[in-house]
Amino acid sequence: MHEVFVNYRTGDEESAAAMIAYELTRRFGPDSIFFASTSIPAGRRFPAELVKAAEECEALLAVIGPRWAEVRGADGRPALEAEQDWTRHEIRTALDRGVLVIPVLVGKATRIDRAVLPEDLLELADCQYKRFDHRNAQPDLKALGDTLARLLPDLGRADRDAQVPDEPQEAGDREEPAGGAGHPRMQARDVEQRVRGGIGNLNGNLSGTFVNEPQGPVNTGRGNQYNAPHFEGDNSGVQFTAGDNSGTVHQRFERDRRRSDDGR
Repeated sequence: MHEVFVNYRTGDEESAAAMIAYELTRRFGPDSIFFASTSIPAGRRFPAELVKAAEECEALLAVIGPRWAEVRGADGRPALEAEQDWTRHEIRTALDRGVLVIPVLVGKATRIDRAVLPEDLLELADCQYKRFDHRNAQPDLKALGDTLARLLPDLGRADRDAQVPDEPQEAGDREEPAGGAGHPRMQARDVEQRVRGGIGNLNGNLSGTFVNEPQGPVNTGRGNQYNAPHFEGDNSGVQFTAGDNSGTVHQRFERDRRRSDDGR
């Protein structure tokens, strides 16, 4: 069973109806959307297929453009006046069943005038409508799809655009704040996993010097170096500066002063 029947009139905004059907099919799947030109298999008897789909749908979208009530039939009279008119028959079937009927007004189409409707379609003028404009196609299609997903639970469950909640982070992947330092403290196992191709002298307590993927020359001796990762200081510690003109990040890795017997 197709949940949504896309109803339209030949000669009035078929392209808009096709765009709506295409997007809803992408979002909810081909089994959820009925559009006559693509949903009826070759060789099938279309009158029976149209009646069956209109009788079983949960919602009908009546795509209505500026010429919807003016298109003429073979006899020269407005097609809407003919009881055998398929557009009229499909809408009447949905209204008689009491299912959701949503007029979709395209472009410059205005709210439906009850005066142009046959008696069996007068209820259509009371149905709250949605709008579709080719110049605003993407937001209008999204709004229409969101409305259908909200009103029809089965359609909502089939919604391919539904947001998937983010999975919680593993405990080992989280960074814990260092007490009072205001900087993330990397765990030893994180360093082991994340350091690739850098240079380093990391002790068990993460003291020492570490450079990962430098983007230019690195100076680890005395003196200053600019426009590149920058180290300065003496044997009491190392000051690391990385970044570009948009911002600078500083981290200080303290290390114990170690001296050999010869004072070096």
